[in-house]
Amino acid sequence: MFTGIIEEVGAVQSLVEESEGTALCIQARNVLDELVPGDSISVDGVCLTVTGLDGVGFRVGLSPETLRRTTLGRLKEEDQVNLERAIRAGSRLGGHYVQGHVDGVGHVVGVRADGDSLVMSFEIDPPLTRYVVEKGFVAVDGISLTVTERVASQFSVALVSFTQEHVALARKRVGDEVNIEVDIIAKYVESILNGIHGETAR
Repeated sequence: MFTGIIEEVGAVQSLVEESEGTALCIQARNVLDELVPGDSISVDGVCLTVTGLDGVGFRVGLSPETLRRTTLGRLKEEDQVNLERAIRAGSRLGGHYVQGHVDGVGHVVGVRADGDSLVMSFEIDPPLTRYVVEKGFVAVDGISLTVTERVASQFSVALVSFTQEHVALARKRVGDEVNIEVDIIAKYVESILNGIHGETAR
């Protein structure tokens, strides 16, 4: 479990297809503190398991499902990625509950300044739009953000100046891909209501 509060922006060292799968190596510093193989870590919003450390970064494996459902398989050397270690019990929850289970890939459709904030707009798959509401939570590349507007299959967020300086998302432009995770609470509520209505119908 994560909070969507990015700890560090790392850099891709390599993305290599090996006999046992695809390995992604990330150069990092802050998140290496107390990190050990077997720990969970979020890379651009994707929950992954650390398989190795080399002093200047860490290594994770990418499953075929991860490659299909996220942007990670299209990363290139030196690309920047958002990093967050798993939350510890009792820690402050500064963002919202983020699982690291990406629901879909969206696209940047707009970037504009609004004072010292940066407003970014995204297009997502229509089935996901029912979970995205104005002033609700959404995770974009692992960042906990508040939806400022939603129209049809597009929604917008505002990055304050501090956030712009501490996440990789602020460097993306129109057409770039992003990982989207909608609020898990909204999906649980929908599931419960569907169950109640189903029981009533019977």
